Amino acid sequence: MIARLFALLALALVGAPLAAQPPGSAPATVHVLLHTSAGDILAAIETQRAPITAANFLHYVDTHRLDGQEFYRAMHTAPDAGLIQGGVRNGALLFPPIAHEPTSQTGLSHDDGALSAPRLAVGTARSDFTIMVGPQHYLDAGPGSAGDGLGYAVFGHVVEGMDVVHRILNAPTSATEGEGVMRGQMLDPRVRIITARRVR
Repeated sequence: MIARLFALLALALVGAPLAAQPPGSAPATVHVLLHTSAGDILAAIETQRAPITAANFLHYVDTHRLDGQEFYRAMHTAPDAGLIQGGVRNGALLFPPIAHEPTSQTGLSHDDGALSAPRLAVGTARSDFTIMVGPQHYLDAGPGSAGDGLGYAVFGHVVEGMDVVHRILNAPTSATEGEGVMRGQMLDPRVRIITARRVR
């Protein structure tokens, strides 16, 4: 009987929300500095609330696979709002895709400065990441989300360098490059990610 009670307690602890923490303490994060040709962006990566997506991003950072890659897309949803997108463009440098962590599970949202993982089908996110300019809550999981309703996985937020993010969003784009909805959204020239490193 006692063993059964301990087993039930263990199951309850395993099922506890990832965001549970002592009152007044902030969720665990790791800071990453993106040194780009447009300036520096410092991001806090949500290792506690979005552990799968955060670990994937940090895997690319720690193996230096983002070094020399690019921000290649700027999508506007308003004159000074939207998102920018970057990631590994060399397929040989990609790690396997990861499980999806919807915002309904993590409690995070596509607020101004949020980092998110683009995907096609659920479980296809890899190296690419986007940074929001202004709130883009239609990308959260839920009834208002496009497609399958599961949205995209937020895994961090910008803590310094939003001026650089705005600069990239408003950089020149090609009128003809890009396929489908991305036509006209491809940065020309691209913004280079010189290095991506953990800093604290």
